[in-house]
Amino acid sequence: MDKVRYAVVGAGWISQIAFMPAVAQTGNSRITAIVSGNAEAAGKLAAFHDVPEVVGYDGYDALLASDRIDAVYIALPNSMHADYTIRALKAGKHALVEKPLALTQAECQAMIDASAASGALLMTAYRLHHEPGTVEVLDRIRRGDIGDPRVFSSVFGIQTAAGNHRLRAEHWGGPLQDIGVYCLNAARHVFGDEPVEVSAMGSNGDNDPRFSEVAESVAVTLRFPRGRLAQFVVSFGTDEQDSYTVMGTKGTLIVDPAFRFESHIGLRHRAEGVEQSAFTAPDCDHFGAQTAYFSDCIQSGTGPENDGGEGLADVAILRAIEAAMQSGTTHSIAQPPRPGHPDRTTIRDVPRTDRRLVF
Repeated sequence: MDKVRYAVVGAGWISQIAFMPAVAQTGNSRITAIVSGNAEAAGKLAAFHDVPEVVGYDGYDALLASDRIDAVYIALPNSMHADYTIRALKAGKHALVEKPLALTQAECQAMIDASAASGALLMTAYRLHHEPGTVEVLDRIRRGDIGDPRVFSSVFGIQTAAGNHRLRAEHWGGPLQDIGVYCLNAARHVFGDEPVEVSAMGSNGDNDPRFSEVAESVAVTLRFPRGRLAQFVVSFGTDEQDSYTVMGTKGTLIVDPAFRFESHIGLRHRAEGVEQSAFTAPDCDHFGAQTAYFSDCIQSGTGPENDGGEGLADVAILRAIEAAMQSGTTHSIAQPPRPGHPDRTTIRDVPRTDRRLVF
């Protein structure tokens, strides 16, 4: 196929500001349908992005049964990921699914099983696996620039407006699931390993009504093999901040900004208190890069690095973090090692665009 044809399922903020503008930049992908419960808004987006078809959720299965799309991009609330993804995979449509992949390990496994049964590919939307800044960090660690990495520390905070679906328990909302997954995923790939133990603490804020159902802030400590430690704090009620630090036996990497798609990732290398070098990631549209990569996988029939198993790994650990937070005790984690990690082969060079329509 010349270009992989995507249906955008859920035309909310992230689709509007990030995914839909990026697809036209890829060269190997296009949007041919929008699935939305808001026909008026979806119609405006379709006209702006030259998308030929808009369908409601009641028309989703008919769209899947048609030959008008090859893949779906699932950008729905977390509670809806599994259902809409499994339906797509069973219909033979490839699925790119926002993180966290699903609510539970069982749902993740059902998605993986549906992919295996139909042969349609499943990819978790870890966009940072496909941009050069994150891979530069991992490359420096792998070649020993800071010696043996021993400690990972991260902070990620934003302000989340009242009424956002990420503040609702029914959708498994909260800062841990929404932005903590970035910190967790980074730590796993920095160490190239899976955590074995976790402790955590949460706060629901100081009588802030936004946090009646989910935590305002969560602090996590993870133990990795070889005595390595990772800590991160995430919040929906603070000033904006996204950064992480990797301390090794011979040096330190400071990544700031680290996670946001609007920014160029910045990296500083220090050793013995002295700055050794600074690096700013080259221009890259994170959403375009991940889409171009997934379309390459579809066209070549190659399974993606950040497949369903990668999404399952983070969901299993997120649930263990929650259990530790609720019990106030340390919880053990048993996760199989991942077969691969982001590297130069997962990067795609896709330019940014300022052309977008956001309601």
